[in-house]
This record gives sequence, C-alpha cells and structure tokens, in this order.
Amino acid sequence: MKILVCISQTPDTTAKISFNAEGTEFNNAGVQFIMNPYDEWYALVRACELRESLGGTVVALNVGPAANETTIRKALAIGADEAVRIDADPKSAAFVAKQIAEYAKSQNFDLVFFGKETIDYNGSEVGAMVAEHLDLPYVSYACKLELNGNTATLERDIEGGVEVLEVDLPLCLSAAKGMAEQRIPNMRGIMMARTKPLNVVPPASFEEPVKTVKFTLPPAKAGVKLVDPENMDELVRLLHEEAKVI
Repeated sequence: MKILVCISQTPDTTAKISFNAEGTEFNNAGVQFIMNPYDEWYALVRACELRESLGGTVVALNVGPAANETTIRKALAIGADEAVRIDADPKSAAFVAKQIAEYAKSQNFDLVFFGKETIDYNGSEVGAMVAEHLDLPYVSYACKLELNGNTATLERDIEGGVEVLEVDLPLCLSAAKGMAEQRIPNMRGIMMARTKPLNVVPPASFEEPVKTVKFTLPPAKAGVKLVDPENMDELVRLLHEEAKVI
C-alpha cells in the first residue's frame, strides 16, 4: 500500500488577517503557521492507520518554500515515512494541483489523500483538480474509509443521511471529520522525524490561468444592541428598520 498525503501550511486560526498595501498578498508578518488541521487530523492520521494495519509507505507532500519544512517535519513525527517538498510558492489551487499531479504520475500511489479544505481559502479545489490530472476517481468529504483488497468502501455525510460508495483503487479522496482522530506527536516520533528523508524537487512548468487582483476584508460587524425584554415595541421596530438578513 503506497499512500500520498498532501499537506498545506496555513495561518493559525487565531491569526489576525491583513494584506499588503496593494491588497494583493496576505501579510504574514508576525503570523504563526501550522499544518492545515483537516490534512493533519483526518487525512494524515488515517493514512498512517492504514499503513500500520496493511503495511506500505506514507509519503507527505507539500508545495511550498523551505520555511515550510518545520510543518513537514511534524507530518513525519506523526507517522509519515518520508516527505517531499516541491520547491515553489503555492500561488493558486491550479498551480498546486499541477505540481502534485506531476509528482504523483510516476509514483503509482494507491491512495492520494487531501483534507476536505484548507482553513485559509476554504476552496476544496485541489483534490478534484489532481484527480482530473491523474484521471482517477475522486470522492470528496469522506468521513470513513475501509479497504478490502483493491476495493475501498467510503462513507460521507449528505443531507438527511449517509452515502456509501465502493471504488476500486487507485483513487483520490478528501477527508472530513470522522475519518480519524487527532494524534499528538510523541518524543520518539519527533526524534525519528529528524532522520526520515525529506526530498526537495523542482516545480513543473505551469502557466497560471488566473490572477489575483485584490483581497479585501469584510466590513466590520456592528455592535450588539440589547433590548429590555419588557420593551417588545422597540424590538419589533429594530427588526423592521435595522435588522439585515445575511
């Protein structure tokens, strides 16, 4: 069993969001970065569980600069056997998907894992794009995965119930809550991560189909107005005159 887990580096959920003066790039000054939680908690951990029960290899892959290697080493500490960093600035989902697919084409992976989305852009785009490049089936937002020989049985939550699918390997999937439980790297894993291979590969050529014109912050939220429970007339007036439906 050969498994690829694609991991992203994202700002910590408590980070203050701001952009440069032109509004074209995220301002990362003073921002703490972490591994995208959906990649870490669900995709990576489930991949490690499968390797532990079935044997094989888990490869963690990140598209990003050398500064991302601390995050990549955490993936190794959690349980990945080796890691790959594609040495490029991840400017767009299309660019990242192309880089992952070009690397994966020659590696014959049985499973390619993604978290359901990243917590910065929330696009849920990369997994589907990679599957298209590789001409593989893709299942998004999977909350359960079991393997029986060359067949994967997956579950995902849908409105009003649970959808169950059977798909032959190889396949790409994005992992959602329920796929696995978070693992905290132990000291042995942290020490072993220092000796596991982290290979750096150059990016494939790619012509960007889109360009970021500008980022803007949403308008500041208005303050809360408290209404005396005895003053229903005022509450009705506020709902009619000031309340906004979002």
